[in-house]
Amino acid sequence: MLKDLDLETSKNKKFVLAVYVLQALFFIGLVFTPVMGVVINYIKQDDVQGSWLESHFSWQKNTFWYGLLWSTIALISFPVIGWVVALVASIWYFYRIAKGWIYLVDGKQMYL
Repeated sequence: MLKDLDLETSKNKKFVLAVYVLQALFFIGLVFTPVMGVVINYIKQDDVQGSWLESHFSWQKNTFWYGLLWSTIALISFPVIGWVVALVASIWYFYRIAKGWIYLVDGKQMYL
């Protein structure tokens, strides 16, 4: 039973890592990959429910949705302060991915 649980956690951990990678690919111009990541979050959500990986899924979904919000605000305010908003949002987005990835590797739960 414990072996099955470890196997399931290991499999789900790969999905969490894949979503962090998809989110990070945004920085090399692949703007559609975070969408793919959040779709994985929603599809696999039931599989991680009740485990420490659930906190990573919540972290990733929040990163995606708030990142989308700030990107939209940056686009709307582009001529005026959009560059500043985009820069701050990019730094924030990078921080969220890095922190989540580090916590995942260390086997730590995210605290929202």
